Amino acid sequence: MATAVTIHRAPWVLPIRHPAIADGALAVQSGRILAVDNAKSILQHYPAAPLKDYPDSVILPGLINAHTHLELSHLHHLSQQSAPPTFTAWIEQLLVERGKSRYREETILQAARRALAAQQKDGVVALCDIANGGVIAGMKEHLPGPMFCFKEYLGLRASGLDAILQQIEREKASYCTAHAPYSTHADLLKALKRRASQRNHLWPIHVAESAAEIEMIRQGRGEFPQFLQKRGLWDGSFQPTGIDNTGSVRYLHQVGVLDDKTLCVHCVHVAGQEIALLKESGAHVCLCPGSNRYLGVGKAPVGSFLANNILPALGTDSLASNPCISLWREMRILTEDHPAVDPALILSMATLGSAHALGLDKDLGSLEPGKKAVFLAVRLTGVLTTWHNVVAELVCNGRGPVLQICS
Repeated sequence: MATAVTIHRAPWVLPIRHPAIADGALAVQSGRILAVDNAKSILQHYPAAPLKDYPDSVILPGLINAHTHLELSHLHHLSQQSAPPTFTAWIEQLLVERGKSRYREETILQAARRALAAQQKDGVVALCDIANGGVIAGMKEHLPGPMFCFKEYLGLRASGLDAILQQIEREKASYCTAHAPYSTHADLLKALKRRASQRNHLWPIHVAESAAEIEMIRQGRGEFPQFLQKRGLWDGSFQPTGIDNTGSVRYLHQVGVLDDKTLCVHCVHVAGQEIALLKESGAHVCLCPGSNRYLGVGKAPVGSFLANNILPALGTDSLASNPCISLWREMRILTEDHPAVDPALILSMATLGSAHALGLDKDLGSLEPGKKAVFLAVRLTGVLTTWHNVVAELVCNGRGPVLQICS
């Protein structure tokens, strides 16, 4: 016997991939969307279906956080302090704090659970998490959608590389990735990417986050080599890959790890040719504007990405580098930093852009027939006369409470 159809109606429905619908509705059956249209048409087509109304609200897809580090949630106090003088100063402070013995596994896990619960309350239905340990993996079942848990590797010195490569061969974690070009030897990048490709996995990596990273990638000198030398992690084996090496994106391309399964996180310092290279390779981009603002590393060239038909994903990064990990706040920061960008496109980043980057767009990211009925009903307090007002309230001015997450 077929499951009964249920209708969900609201003053506004934002399908994301298609125009907004005033007095819209969804028809849902067996957890899948049957139809998205104006309420009159849906009610006529399914006259016997029970109706659930969301007055003064908007229905939209669940949000997807394409980059975070729940494992660092217990270090929230770092982002409550004044911004660090340099990017490497923040890394050094992070490493010192992580090494303190008072942070037991249960402390880390409890903080991660609180952060994940806050994400869920905010309407996040799927996310991509990066960690160095294994304490996060057991929380997957708490989201309506997938939670990708990546184990992150790093190691720049040629000495000791064989031991790390052997460890990767024995690695039991399903998903593995590399930290960043400035912290990961080229051979280690290749090995991790090869492992991911064999499994048809996504491969996220921090890319072009700071100007210091670009100086090292281009010239092999600057703030990062000094920082690594101080910690005994620089042996001089790193070499820029060629005279046309304009930055981290091109470096990854030259190493051979840039393709349509690569997710380049941050991409603050990318040149025009590198943006074209991202487009050509099919690589995805994930923005983390809140973390970028706190760390003072700059603003990503969002307008250039959009001009090249690249719809970025959106992430929060960690509480260690972001005072508040909320995708609503990330969207608002983007509107402040890039006022010329249509707020509707910014909302698309937190939904469809993230779904596409994580390979979830067949089921999530927009409201369309056949997709999973995983959506938010969000109470609005502003004027609801046009969809521009609705999107502006959601993206620019903060949003009302998430009434319900349907899944």
